[in-house]
Amino acid sequence: MTVARSAEFVNAVIKAYDVRGVVGEQIDAQFVRDVGASFARLMRAEGANRVVIGHDMRDSSPGLATAFADGVLDQGLDVVHIGLASTDQLYFASGSLDCPGAMFTASHNPARYNGIKMCRAKALPVGQDTGLATIKSEVIEGVPAYEGARGTATEVDLLADYATYLRGLVDLDAIRPLTIAVDAGNGMGGHTVPAVLGALPQLKIVPLYFELDGSFPNHEANPLDPKNLVDLQDLVRKSGADIGLAFDGDADRCFVVDENGDPVSPSAITALVAERELVKEPGAVIIHNLITSHAVPELVTELGGTPVRTRVGHSFIKQEMAATGAVFGGEHSAHYYFRDFWGADSGMLAALHVLAALGEKDRPISELMSSYATYAASGEINSTVADAQARTMAVVEAFGNRTVSVDRLDGVTVQLPDNAWFNLRASNTEPLLRLNVEARSPEEVDALVTEILSIVRS
Repeated sequence: MTVARSAEFVNAVIKAYDVRGVVGEQIDAQFVRDVGASFARLMRAEGANRVVIGHDMRDSSPGLATAFADGVLDQGLDVVHIGLASTDQLYFASGSLDCPGAMFTASHNPARYNGIKMCRAKALPVGQDTGLATIKSEVIEGVPAYEGARGTATEVDLLADYATYLRGLVDLDAIRPLTIAVDAGNGMGGHTVPAVLGALPQLKIVPLYFELDGSFPNHEANPLDPKNLVDLQDLVRKSGADIGLAFDGDADRCFVVDENGDPVSPSAITALVAERELVKEPGAVIIHNLITSHAVPELVTELGGTPVRTRVGHSFIKQEMAATGAVFGGEHSAHYYFRDFWGADSGMLAALHVLAALGEKDRPISELMSSYATYAASGEINSTVADAQARTMAVVEAFGNRTVSVDRLDGVTVQLPDNAWFNLRASNTEPLLRLNVEARSPEEVDALVTEILSIVRS
């Protein structure tokens, strides 16, 4: 049995969807080994006999991946190491090899962080209610030792297979030539973009920050923050690129910039991909989370599909994808999920769809996307608050005489007249209240944001 750890320590690192913390303070080799052992016990009980492991470019990732593997091997399961990988490449490995997986990354978090994203075979999620709570308890109490033989480890390079599989899902053979500016943010996009897109003769790639560097010397690998898009926007304008793509640290999210350097809403990308999937499968289910633009369910309904609204978070989306047989799902955070990709998210696959849609038309990306951007939105605005519930209720009360409806699927969503709405959600891990607002015009959005923040931050 491993050494027991305090509940406070473990709860701070094992989150609702994954494991994440500061290396050396919250995450070290022994802790990760224990997590690996508990994960292996859970997967062995479900019939698994091996685990595939990948890691990003952070300095700490190879060592932590090896420690996790030791925990798995000690529990009698075999390990398949795929080495450097994006998170969606790990999902590909889990799906194609039909075995559970673990990816070592802290995604867009700063260099001092690292973490683990775990999945079952076929990339099925492991979240708080589907395994992480069990792992947490065992790490706190001590993971029981396994009496059988130790497993064996092998190494395999799946990058080429991953690239071939993705290109097989989206036909780019007949598109017009495109120039693409790509900001990898010194993250795993620098590993996967050349493999996936570099083999397509119709595409000319203008690379930015493709050097793998877990210290992120140029900017944080978090394109959700507008300041991290500035370099890509400048590159698009200077190079005359048709489109710009920005990937986060583990390259599972993809953000789009148009030919003018203006960001394209992830909700608009969700609508575009949904339309493409509904052409292939009329009447299919499309998942969207509750802070995605109303333009998405409206378009899906108009095209004869079935929109299904979910909570924010990949474990909820993946569960709903499986339950409904949805062909596609999108989040406003630029996570895009595909039934053809085992229900998992892939920013690269979303990028291929956007490139195909652009390359099939003889018009710029700004014009192509304009039909999908029918509302104005605030984006997510965070406020540090001492009592998120009290601040939320104060806002709800202030809008009482203008409210059409209220729901509490995830935080509080208030529907206002003329299809305007806002959502307030408390963070699971920080003293933050997250606000999203949508309305018919930017002026109305600005007015609502000002009014709501004056209450939240009072």
